[in-house]
Amino acid sequence: SSDLQEPSELCSAASRPSFAPFPPSSAMAANIVVPSDITLLEEKKCIGKRKIGWFETFGLMGMAPMIHIHYSKLDTRDKRAILSKKYDPDDKSEEGIIVQKRQDSVKREVLATPFMWGTAGSMAGLTWWSFRRYNYQSRLVALPFIFYGGTFIGRVIGDVVTGRN
Repeated sequence: SSDLQEPSELCSAASRPSFAPFPPSSAMAANIVVPSDITLLEEKKCIGKRKIGWFETFGLMGMAPMIHIHYSKLDTRDKRAILSKKYDPDDKSEEGIIVQKRQDSVKREVLATPFMWGTAGSMAGLTWWSFRRYNYQSRLVALPFIFYGGTFIGRVIGDVVTGRN
């Protein structure tokens, strides 16, 4: 009778306490987040840490926060983790190519974000300047619409500059 139990004994009904308040069928489900296959592959192929550049840092700061309901998209923490891994550039295996292409794709997405905000801010500033002879109410009416439109134009410019399209 050792203190270690077999895995089958740990999951058996006999090992469950008899004082459980709910039967197993009505137990509340817990949200357990497990790493995806690609995350495990990245950890396997990682050979060190990569320094994140200034423009990448600004791009990560410019991204909106993510509300995780189903964990189907990458948030800034995930993107920072992807960008901070270093891979062997001489690795020509399929797994190595996949993780390098994923890192390159995330890098291009992050680098395109400052172009979006810069274009939107520039367009808003030019609108403010072009309305300089009008009263401030006229400027305030036009400004949010131009800024919002500038985010779409900035996304296109950022995608073209970084080669995402």
